[in-house]
Amino acid sequence: MRSPHRIATRPSEAPSEASSEAPLDAHSYTNPYDELGALAPNPLEEFLQEDKAEPDADTPWTPPNHRRGSRSRSRSRRRRNRFAGLPLAAKALVAVLVATAFLALGDRWALLYAEHEAAEKLKDQLNLSAAPEVDIEGFPFLTQVFDKRVDKVKVTVPDVAADRVSLAKVSATASDVTIDGDGPTSITGATIGQMDGEVLLSFEDLNRELGASQVTFTGRGTDQVLARGTLPVAGHDLKVRADARIQRNGDRGISTDIGGMSLQLGDLATYRPGTREKEGLHLSKSSADRVAKETAKAKALLSVPVIVERLGVPESVVRGALKSDTKLNELTGSPKFVNDVMGLNLIDVAMGHPELLKKLGLDPALLNGLSQLTRPVLADRLTLAFQLPKLPGTGTMALRDVTVEKEGIRVRIAGAGIGIGS
Repeated sequence: MRSPHRIATRPSEAPSEASSEAPLDAHSYTNPYDELGALAPNPLEEFLQEDKAEPDADTPWTPPNHRRGSRSRSRSRRRRNRFAGLPLAAKALVAVLVATAFLALGDRWALLYAEHEAAEKLKDQLNLSAAPEVDIEGFPFLTQVFDKRVDKVKVTVPDVAADRVSLAKVSATASDVTIDGDGPTSITGATIGQMDGEVLLSFEDLNRELGASQVTFTGRGTDQVLARGTLPVAGHDLKVRADARIQRNGDRGISTDIGGMSLQLGDLATYRPGTREKEGLHLSKSSADRVAKETAKAKALLSVPVIVERLGVPESVVRGALKSDTKLNELTGSPKFVNDVMGLNLIDVAMGHPELLKKLGLDPALLNGLSQLTRPVLADRLTLAFQLPKLPGTGTMALRDVTVEKEGIRVRIAGAGIGIGS
């Protein structure tokens, strides 16, 4: 392409036209390419502008979000438009529902606070190791507080200490409860109009708490408890059997009449505490048969005057039996002799003759231990009696029905006019 500057500045060439046209002036001439370049964007300026717009190298790069602001603004605008488009009745309904939700939340808070305070007061007044569970029924609760009357309250107290045992569960339902106080946070006490509940003395707890003697308790019938197991006496584990009859004792307790108590020394002898004829330490039939058949044991028994006197054998017959085995066999071979030997109370007649006890297979230390294990002592170790804690303040509470069930002893309780708190 030819340059227009070269064409216009040649001095040797004459103008092709007449001299009427003025020659081209270098200062008034404009390049058309410059005009086109002015209309197009300058790449250098764009590059410099982009370089200035770059973030700092220390700033972490994050992808731009061009829609978040507009989307959130559009959502907010749509919500306002929707609520503004609701009719007046719908707006009132929404307002009522919101207010009801806040009132229900406040009512539940006041209920939980009152239940907690009631549990703490019961714990302090009854000297409980842990606060009981208190459940106030009825909704709404605040209207009951302002009325100063609660329809029904359920209370559950686990593990109540009662003498030697612990009650597995004491549960009661109080009705017609009058509140003392003007508001949920200013309740100072209450008066129970009527109360009904029950007490459970669990056999599982009895077996655990009285397990030092390895005795287990089971129910039989509606008022009887059987005790079976072992009892350590003077280093010997004796099999124990006892029957306890359960009955109410006054307004707050139950008592147990222990009967049929016996301690068995293997197949050697049986001990029954007491002073009656069949009570005491008696040889078993197998032991009495061995005494009758073994000459050494028979002579050792007949050598004690007190035993001979208790057997009712004439003195002349005893002397002959001690000198002649034939006469001894005649004496000990009769069924009457075996029965008489079984009827002897060795606690009374053999304590001063330890050699005789050893020949009969009895440990003298064991007899000393059994002599101290009297009927009251053994009955006390097997008793299931207990007393409910006395309620403070006014009102009455009494035990009603007492029944023996599979899981334990269940007692129904009833009360009225019981005051709690101040």
